[in-house]
Amino acid sequence: MSNPIDDVPIRDSMIRLGQLLKLANLVEDGVEAAELIKNGLVKVNGEIDDRRGRQLHNGDTVTVNGQTVRVVAPQSD
Repeated sequence: MSNPIDDVPIRDSMIRLGQLLKLANLVEDGVEAAELIKNGLVKVNGEIDDRRGRQLHNGDTVTVNGQTVRVVAPQSD
Protein backbone atom coordinates (compact mmCIF):
# COMPACT_ATOMS: atom_id res chain seq x y z
CA MET A 1 0.00 0.00 0.00
CA SER A 2 1.52 3.30 -1.03
CA ASN A 3 0.89 6.56 0.74
CA PRO A 4 -0.26 9.57 -1.25
CA ILE A 5 2.38 12.10 -2.24
CA ASP A 6 1.71 15.66 -1.15
CA ASP A 7 2.89 18.47 -3.41
CA VAL A 8 4.83 21.26 -1.67
CA PRO A 9 5.02 24.47 -3.71
CA ILE A 10 8.22 26.48 -3.36
CA ARG A 11 8.88 30.10 -4.36
CA ASP A 12 12.15 29.62 -6.22
CA SER A 13 13.57 26.98 -8.54
CA MET A 14 15.48 25.28 -5.68
CA ILE A 15 15.11 24.59 -1.96
CA ARG A 16 17.49 22.91 0.45
CA LEU A 17 16.50 19.66 2.12
CA GLY A 18 16.41 21.04 5.67
CA GLN A 19 14.23 23.95 4.54
CA LEU A 20 11.80 21.67 2.71
CA LEU A 21 11.32 19.46 5.77
CA LYS A 22 10.26 22.53 7.76
CA LEU A 23 8.12 23.98 4.95
CA ALA A 24 6.25 20.69 4.51
CA ASN A 25 5.71 20.44 8.30
CA LEU A 26 7.56 17.13 8.40
CA VAL A 27 9.66 18.46 11.29
CA GLU A 28 9.16 21.05 14.02
CA ASP A 29 12.45 22.88 13.52
CA GLY A 30 15.91 22.82 11.99
CA VAL A 31 17.35 20.81 14.88
CA GLU A 32 14.87 17.99 14.28
CA ALA A 33 15.55 18.16 10.53
CA ALA A 34 19.30 17.90 11.11
CA GLU A 35 18.87 14.89 13.43
CA LEU A 36 16.64 12.99 11.00
CA ILE A 37 18.97 13.68 8.08
CA LYS A 38 22.12 12.83 10.06
CA ASN A 39 20.58 9.55 11.24
CA GLY A 40 19.74 8.43 7.69
CA LEU A 41 15.98 8.69 8.14
CA VAL A 42 15.34 10.92 5.13
CA LYS A 43 15.10 9.65 1.55
CA VAL A 44 15.44 11.87 -1.49
CA ASN A 45 14.07 10.34 -4.68
CA GLY A 46 13.99 6.94 -2.96
CA GLU A 47 17.58 6.98 -1.65
CA ILE A 48 18.87 7.92 1.80
CA ASP A 49 20.56 11.33 1.74
CA ASP A 50 22.50 12.71 4.70
CA ARG A 51 23.19 16.19 3.27
CA ARG A 52 21.04 18.84 4.93
CA GLY A 53 22.07 21.31 2.24
CA ARG A 54 21.07 18.97 -0.59
CA GLN A 55 19.49 21.05 -3.35
CA LEU A 56 16.01 19.93 -4.34
CA HIS A 57 14.36 20.89 -7.60
CA ASN A 58 10.96 20.54 -9.26
CA GLY A 59 9.75 16.94 -9.13
CA ASP A 60 12.15 15.71 -6.42
CA THR A 61 10.51 13.62 -3.71
CA VAL A 62 11.40 13.46 -0.03
CA THR A 63 10.22 10.71 2.34
CA VAL A 64 10.31 10.90 6.15
CA ASN A 65 8.52 8.55 8.55
CA GLY A 66 6.51 7.03 5.70
CA GLN A 67 5.28 10.41 4.47
CA THR A 68 6.32 11.55 1.00
CA VAL A 69 6.24 15.06 -0.42
CA ARG A 70 7.07 16.31 -3.93
CA VAL A 71 8.78 19.62 -4.69
CA VAL A 72 6.74 21.84 -7.01
CA ALA A 73 8.77 24.79 -8.29
CA PRO A 74 7.37 27.65 -10.34
CA GLN A 75 7.70 27.14 -14.08
CA SER A 76 10.35 29.36 -15.62
CA ASP A 77 9.44 31.27 -18.75
